[in-house]
Amino acid sequence: MAPDESGAKRSVDVVSEADRLEAEAAAALEDQTVLKSVLYVSGEIDPRGGVAAPAGRRRFLIGEDPRLPAMPEAPTIADFFALRFGPSSHLLQSARRARKAGCDEKVVLACLLHDIAVIGFIRADHGFWAAQLVEPYVDPEIAWAIRMHQVLRFFPDDEAGYEYPQMYVDFFGEDFEPPRWLVAEYERARKHRWYMTARQITLNDEYSFDPNAVVSLDEFVDVIGRNFRQPEEGLGFDGSPAAHMWRTIIAPTRFL
Repeated sequence: MAPDESGAKRSVDVVSEADRLEAEAAAALEDQTVLKSVLYVSGEIDPRGGVAAPAGRRRFLIGEDPRLPAMPEAPTIADFFALRFGPSSHLLQSARRARKAGCDEKVVLACLLHDIAVIGFIRADHGFWAAQLVEPYVDPEIAWAIRMHQVLRFFPDDEAGYEYPQMYVDFFGEDFEPPRWLVAEYERARKHRWYMTARQITLNDEYSFDPNAVVSLDEFVDVIGRNFRQPEEGLGFDGSPAAHMWRTIIAPTRFL
């Protein structure tokens, strides 16, 4: 077979596999309709117009999405890493780096969890969302540090050895200026007694993007066990102020 024919065959195979997976996903939903939340599509559409339901479909998905892996009845934070979060290598690298640097276990756990909103929930204001998710289950210092790491990433600290990330220059441009609310949050954080805890996240965050690194959550089972209060009922079912957020991650396409 000629090289160009081989490449063409591979392309056809990839398309066929994608079609098969799409058909299986549609079959799994049976006659249930998924109506995306406005937040998922705002910007792609004008939210003022609402999200239209597919014509002729009236039964909506009200449970877990059958296209996603089934969650256990009492899910743990490890279950979310395995079954709902996206690639977590950056978080695992960050936590490993903090541990090797001799950081307190609070910092190690904060590094492990600091971007869970990015990989599993909402990217915008991810530090604030992540802090809310874990606040009922961790020491207040950990939650505060996770919340504020997002803010501190935008502000260098020469004494601590933190420089403004070149990645942010690439992402946002050399002329980017933090908005007023971010500056105000930074000024408050700078005076807080836990400032250096949050700053430690940024120090271990910046250099933890090695695509070839191999790290497992198993490395941190002991840290999680000592510092994360796993509810017996499972995350999402314990009645905490954050339970609804975990349920949303479990069933993100549920109609209500």
